[in-house]
Amino acid sequence: MDRLKQRELLHLLEEDSRMSAEQIGKMLAEPTEVIEQAIAELEAEKVIVKYPALVNWERVEDHPYVNAMIDVKVTPKRDVGFDEVAERICRFPEVKAVYLMSGASYDLSIILEGKTMKEVATFVSQKLSTLDSVVSTATHFILKRYKHDGIELEDRDEDRRMVVTP
Repeated sequence: MDRLKQRELLHLLEEDSRMSAEQIGKMLAEPTEVIEQAIAELEAEKVIVKYPALVNWERVEDHPYVNAMIDVKVTPKRDVGFDEVAERICRFPEVKAVYLMSGASYDLSIILEGKTMKEVATFVSQKLSTLDSVVSTATHFILKRYKHDGIELEDRDEDRRMVVTP
């Protein structure tokens, strides 16, 4: 499969990972077997890492979690840069994502999930800020999600105002 079709395949799976190889094959004008083989190769190469569902947890009753974004200023270490501390942070189960940032006043951005704000605060004060390379942190709690992974999570009501013309 050529690179252009491979990218189209990846975009289709990213948009709807439940789409069958047969459906994708029809859309890309390729036999189902070619699509299945391409997907298997992409999975083996770790290009396709996971097939997640996007859940709007705000619509789930009694969802007990709070989410926070934590900005972390780090002193990079010789020969390993930011990688060593980022790998250590990744090992914490409450950490959902870690990103190396540019153009900001901090180096790493962490997305964390906890049961309470106090649990997040305890993580920051007892686990994160005690790491050798961590210089400072700033915690931001996510109050509401409007859009995630390109998907708007809120239903927009249609504009019900009447059009008035002279």
